[in-house]
Amino acid sequence: MSADTVVNDNRFVYTRSMGARWSKSWRLVGWAVAAVLLVALGIYWMRGRGAPANYVTAPVTRGPIVRAVIATGTVNPVTTVQVGSYVSGPIQAIYADFNAPVKANQLIAKIDPRPFAVKVAEAQAALANARAQLGKDMANLAYMKLTYERNQQLFVAEAVSQDTRDSALSAWQQAVAQVALDRANIQQQQANVKDAQVQLDYTNIISPVDGTVVSRNVDVGQTVAASFQTPTLFLIAKDLTQMQVDTNVSESDIGNVLSGEGGEFRVDAFPNRTFQGTVSQVRQAPITVQNVVTYDVVVTVANPELLLKPGMTANVTIVTARRDDVVRVPLQALRFKPRDSSGNGHHAETGEEHVTRQARVWTLVGGNLTRVPITTGLDDGDNVELLSGDLKPGDVVATDQARAGASTAASSSPLMMRMPH
Repeated sequence: MSADTVVNDNRFVYTRSMGARWSKSWRLVGWAVAAVLLVALGIYWMRGRGAPANYVTAPVTRGPIVRAVIATGTVNPVTTVQVGSYVSGPIQAIYADFNAPVKANQLIAKIDPRPFAVKVAEAQAALANARAQLGKDMANLAYMKLTYERNQQLFVAEAVSQDTRDSALSAWQQAVAQVALDRANIQQQQANVKDAQVQLDYTNIISPVDGTVVSRNVDVGQTVAASFQTPTLFLIAKDLTQMQVDTNVSESDIGNVLSGEGGEFRVDAFPNRTFQGTVSQVRQAPITVQNVVTYDVVVTVANPELLLKPGMTANVTIVTARRDDVVRVPLQALRFKPRDSSGNGHHAETGEEHVTRQARVWTLVGGNLTRVPITTGLDDGDNVELLSGDLKPGDVVATDQARAGASTAASSSPLMMRMPH
């Protein structure tokens, strides 16, 4: 064998050796990649199937349960009297101003009385004329009576004709009728005098009640026209120490509101003070605005300090039911149903909650959720009254569930407890 042959054989041996090494290296890389993929799939599967769940929890507490209806209303006096004018004319004087206390029958304004005084004088003159006319006709009546009696005697003596006697009788009867007419005219003139006097008296604007002037709508010199409707000159609140709040309650809530129930409200003028009142009326007349039906509910309240003023806007809370010092369960706990480990279903339940009409909640016992049947009572939208059930104040119930790592906000919540599934 020549030297060239030896060299070529060595290259051939070397080439085969290098190929074997590369083949072995690729096989090792392939096994490593496969191992990494299997580990990754295992981790993914473990996280998806066996990751612990985060439960949002809340404690069972003791305290009051208050069910209430929220409404907005306006503060008004219980009794408000509009003082107007029956007659027309210029305002001559004003004797009461804003916030002035007034008494019943107190003069608070005066309309110029001169035109009405003239009418009273005219009516009195007409009455005097009617009385004078009555005196004249009564004298004529006496004469006609004497004439008839004289003619009657002459007729009996056959000194006058029957026509003369009958004419005298007719004249006497007409004189009697004229006296009756005069007396009726006097009554009419007396009525005219009274009417004119009433018109004159109406120029004095008086307060019909004891109260406080809330509004004054006229000034001295202003002409009041009462031709078509009575103008309002003053608005008098009878008693500002007793106020009422007129609220509009929607038809969905009106069924829970009854007379005698307690109500409380706040006004913007005193944001840190709560005023206590009582529902005095639930009015039957509906108020419809843009197809929304509401009813007027009147809440009366004492106002001894005169802090509440007419027209204030009040945010009213009407208490429709109340339970004091009861065990309370968060209402969200009744809606909670734990998911199974896949996140697509729920834990198996016995179905008793639908049969017995009892609610149920879930507590964390020994790292696992435990179903606790309960009987509930009144709720206020946040908590529900616990009537019966194996729960006591301080116990913790689950209200929500989130998978680990799904929500950073959930895992950082102070109410979160991470428990194995």
